[in-house]
Amino acid sequence: MSNPPFGFGPPDPDKSGDNGPSEGGQPSGAEAFNQLGQMLSQLGQMMSQAGSSSGPVNYDLAKQIALQKLGSGGGGQIGFAASGDSDSAVRDAGHLAELWLDAATILPAGASVTTAWSPRDWVQKTLPTWQRLCDPVAHQVSGAWVEALPAEAKQAAGPLLSMVGQMGGMAFGSQLGNALAQLAAEVLTSTEVGLPLGPEGTSALLPANVEKFTEGLELPSSEVLVFLAAREAAHQRLFSHVPWLRQRLLATVEEFAHGIKVDTSALEQLAGQVDPSNPASIEEALSSGLLEPQTTPEQQAALNRLETLLALVEGWVDVVVAEAVGDRLPGADALRETLRRRRATGGPAEQTFATLVGLELRPRRMRAASALWKLVGDQHGVDKRDGLWSHPDLMPSAADLDDPMEFSDRLGKPGELDGLDPLAELERTDAEAKADREDKPEDGDAKE
Repeated sequence: MSNPPFGFGPPDPDKSGDNGPSEGGQPSGAEAFNQLGQMLSQLGQMMSQAGSSSGPVNYDLAKQIALQKLGSGGGGQIGFAASGDSDSAVRDAGHLAELWLDAATILPAGASVTTAWSPRDWVQKTLPTWQRLCDPVAHQVSGAWVEALPAEAKQAAGPLLSMVGQMGGMAFGSQLGNALAQLAAEVLTSTEVGLPLGPEGTSALLPANVEKFTEGLELPSSEVLVFLAAREAAHQRLFSHVPWLRQRLLATVEEFAHGIKVDTSALEQLAGQVDPSNPASIEEALSSGLLEPQTTPEQQAALNRLETLLALVEGWVDVVVAEAVGDRLPGADALRETLRRRRATGGPAEQTFATLVGLELRPRRMRAASALWKLVGDQHGVDKRDGLWSHPDLMPSAADLDDPMEFSDRLGKPGELDGLDPLAELERTDAEAKADREDKPEDGDAKE
């Protein structure tokens, strides 16, 4: 775990100058008053939001900070069409991508809506999913400090603990808001981090961010938009028609977060290293990593499962989009490689997510997964390849990524997939999942 959750831990020396004065000395008088005004303004906003915090994270504050940082600009008017109508351009790109994908996979279209989002739209539409992902982390981190207090200290604190909880919720909310603003300014689609963050059945692209991404490429913006629309549509086909996939991805992230442990005994050791009269000793003590949460064996197991599943999702999308696009887009191969590297090496979006949840969503084995899906499709056909998604027990394992040929040979032998209608099986499991949700509406509501 390279980044502690919610930014707890040593400051990043590479970013030490981002918010400080431009020259190595003290800020000027005007800058100092400016900074003081901003601090007081933010403090006032945080205090005014304190009463609305009902959990470990103040999401109202997070949303307010994120939207404020993004400004009033919608960011959706940067044109991919002669008229400058980004909504129309995105819809047209999505429609074309769906037509091409129909010939490359048995999974039908998963999005009922294809739309253009501004960064502000992205924050508002994805916040419910972020709440599900961030709550376990915040519960674990904030609970660790309360549990570390001696019993007599808890009793003496009394009502103050509630106030501390509210302040913690505001601190988490502020951190989340800043991170979401950064992420919203970078992501290209609603599924770029590998998780279904947006509403079900909605395929979304962020034209302003796509335009910035396109500036570094020697390709027409229309080609880039169609290629990204195809990737978004392929993700939506999986998330919509593989009913167990969405739940398993989010549940595995939650499982990882629930396992976070903070070694509060490190506080004593930290205190012994700090000289209050020497600010440098404080920075040195924090940079020692004593307060960084440690990855447990259970977390490592969850992380391994998540990395394998993410690699299988990204690898399948990579292969299916490549087959769908074919020779239709001259720059498709270059775009494919660019996006592979962006995901495999950890782009800005992945790094921000690691700071938020304390976990890297990096499909390190995406190339191996792509090779496996390509081999299975070539040897056994698209129906059998996509039929593997009908049940989690049929999916390739991490060991299969090491030896895709053995996995493909195993599929060719008499077994579970013989006589199976993959599309019918997917429809059956989808119907079962919907029926289960309808039978337990109250449980689902209680968990939100």
